[in-house]
Amino acid sequence: MRHRIAGKQLNVQSNHRRAMLRNLAAALFEHGRIETTMAKAKAVQPFVERLITIARKGDLAARRRLESRLTDRRLFAWVADPNVPDEKKRNDFFDLPDESAITFNRYGELKSSPRLVQHLLTKVAPLFKDRDGGYTRIVKLGNRRLGDGTDLVMLELVGREEGSQVSGSGSRRRRIAQGRTAYAAKLLGSSESAATAVAEPETPEAPEASEAPEAPETPAEGAEAPASEDATSSDADGDSNGDAKS
Repeated sequence: MRHRIAGKQLNVQSNHRRAMLRNLAAALFEHGRIETTMAKAKAVQPFVERLITIARKGDLAARRRLESRLTDRRLFAWVADPNVPDEKKRNDFFDLPDESAITFNRYGELKSSPRLVQHLLTKVAPLFKDRDGGYTRIVKLGNRRLGDGTDLVMLELVGREEGSQVSGSGSRRRRIAQGRTAYAAKLLGSSESAATAVAEPETPEAPEASEAPEAPETPAEGAEAPASEDATSSDADGDSNGDAKS
């Protein structure tokens, strides 16, 4: 039985396991995110979060506790390496040091650069000054490592990420939900178009307007008005009476 045995053994001895966890933690503090296996990520995650909690205090006792748990190494040698392309010399979590602050000796060995403990106290810990725990997260990448086929994940610091996942394939439940939403929207759009067609029948085209009749000409001022029908009939009666007398 595994009574009073805490943590994962990872199929390695204690010295190897301790050195591996220190290396993973140092790489995470240097780059902000690392790609590793699920078992190693779960093993190093509580170790990293405990170190960040100690570094948030920022006093001399915290520095000594960090030095007892980490190997205080030099970082960011790749920033001044001419073999590293410029597009890879960036960090989304904190500012990188200038190339002038990183020097090498005549043998190509790293001579001066920022130290791990100082970087943890001044760069990493201030990112979580208002956060009580939960400094890291594990994101499944959706692919497996060649050889043993174990799951690969990304362990990263929280606060600067974008979206629920960094990369990899989406979940099956999310794809099914999105398909149902798209199908419901399609049905709703077709029903609305059919209802609009029934509510608004086609109206017949209006006949073309015929030409308006011409208005009668109004007589000009001073012109004689046409005689009325009564005057015409009285003249006709007077002529007939005169003929009879004669």
